[in-house]
Amino acid sequence: MANSTSLIVLSLAFVFMINSALAAKAPYNVASLGGKGDGKTESTKAFISAWAKACASAEPAVIYVPRGRFLLHNVVFAGPCKNNAITFRIAGTLVAPSDYRIIGNADNWISFEDVEGVTISGGILDGKGTDLWACKAAGKSCPSGATTLSFSNSNDIKVSGVISLNSQMFHIVINGCHNVKMQSVKVYASGQSPNTDGIHVQMSSSVTILNSKIATGDDCVSIGPGTSDLWIENIKCGPGHGISIGSLGKDQEEAGVQNITVKSITFFNTQNGLRIKSWGRPSTGFAKDILFQHAVMLNVQNPIVIDQNYCPDNKGCPGQVSGVKISDVTYQDIHGTSATEVAVKFDCSSKYPCSNIKMEDVKLTYKNQVAEASCSHAAGTSQGTVQPTSCL
Repeated sequence: MANSTSLIVLSLAFVFMINSALAAKAPYNVASLGGKGDGKTESTKAFISAWAKACASAEPAVIYVPRGRFLLHNVVFAGPCKNNAITFRIAGTLVAPSDYRIIGNADNWISFEDVEGVTISGGILDGKGTDLWACKAAGKSCPSGATTLSFSNSNDIKVSGVISLNSQMFHIVINGCHNVKMQSVKVYASGQSPNTDGIHVQMSSSVTILNSKIATGDDCVSIGPGTSDLWIENIKCGPGHGISIGSLGKDQEEAGVQNITVKSITFFNTQNGLRIKSWGRPSTGFAKDILFQHAVMLNVQNPIVIDQNYCPDNKGCPGQVSGVKISDVTYQDIHGTSATEVAVKFDCSSKYPCSNIKMEDVKLTYKNQVAEASCSHAAGTSQGTVQPTSCL
């Protein structure tokens, strides 16, 4: 009898646990809340409703987007929430309006603000940016464009398996965040698309970007002021402008960039490979403790670059000298082909020269010959085989 009672109690406890788990993860389906996956009916209200319910839940919550194309205007998913575990599970596609003016003057299309523990898993984000790019290319009066996916002032974020297509501006922005993990992300846009950075990180710490493929018209990954403890690994980049730290020094009072690791990257047909750039103007900014490791360059125009005289359209900084201090940068096991004769360019500040630059096992060729290097106001050391011959 005692054994039977124990079995009944255990069975009831097991059922309770299962029901509790199911209740905690019961998804808020945007289709059940009025969303239409026909690509024509605006479904913004359904997404806002799903977020409101998930955010108000004291238990972990799931927002489910089924297969289909869901038309979405610009939307902000704001916290703080009552729980720190909300998952967007996306089986379908979120589509921006075809008329770029509807969201083009908003900073962001899809924005998460002041949230914790948000996960986005799967799905396609179609920014419909091609008409806006054409407007800009024609020199017309156009909106600046919206970032497709933005996280600001948020912690413990995970993004996995997301595909971003044809963003109006930046594809993904991480701003003022801590502990962010992005993996298996794919970004696609024309190599001629303007200002369509793949992933931009600024004022954030403990960010990892792993196992992703980025093809776009600007930087594959751009690293802005105030970024620290960033790890980027196993990225395929191209077309695009490479992986860039900067632009730094745009503002006179500016937070620095430090403890950055970029490794196992393949660049193909990109404008740059590994680049650090700063404005030629006074600034308190800096970049230090940078490791570029295990990179393959395939027909890259400027494989290794430090440019401290960056000045877009030659406006705003003629005759000025960069105040950004660049130090402790290591290039290790970098090899491949350059599309230009000078594969290594260190053009540093005359006031604050680049210091402690290390080149280890660098092998870059141009038209089957050893490429050249150019250094200005840069000091450091070379180890192992370094081709082109180091100019440090």
